[in-house]
Amino acid sequence: MKNKFRKLFRKSKMIILRKRYNLKHVDASFYLGGRSKIASDLIAKEYSYIGPNCIIYPKVSIGAYTMLANNVSIIGGDHQYEKAGVPIIFSGRGILEKTLIGSDVWIGAYSKILTGVKIGDGSIIAMGSVVTKDVEPFSIYGGVPAKKIRDRFTNEEEKELHKKMLKKPSSELGYGFDMLCK
Repeated sequence: MKNKFRKLFRKSKMIILRKRYNLKHVDASFYLGGRSKIASDLIAKEYSYIGPNCIIYPKVSIGAYTMLANNVSIIGGDHQYEKAGVPIIFSGRGILEKTLIGSDVWIGAYSKILTGVKIGDGSIIAMGSVVTKDVEPFSIYGGVPAKKIRDRFTNEEEKELHKKMLKKPSSELGYGFDMLCK
């Protein structure tokens, strides 16, 4: 009974939050953990999660099973600063590039992601990292600026097994919303 109530509460909460944030491009299983500042054009695939106090600029796409912990920001890269003789505040803004975050990515709390960055499938970004460049798939990055620490999997077979799993529809995996409510 407790799990059924929790499931109903989570679904109801997300319907309200989708309307409040005008999120039209997020999967029904997407979950928002608390108040955040999110651009309405966010694309979020199934079972993706954004924790509380996040800032998400426009043109961001998040893959399936991806988690952004609390206080993650996807920002920057939008001020024109190359105009000689003009203060930055009056120089205008450039064109924001698309930020692509793959499937099954985990971004640790307080991390900052520069707009226009691509984070590969299965990657992990350590807490407090500042990501200024693209991140290889199935790797662990951390630091300021973020650098590769190591690969996520120890061998190519594990990586291939994980890639196969990510290609399957979520309905075939046996995981689901019920598991999140336990």
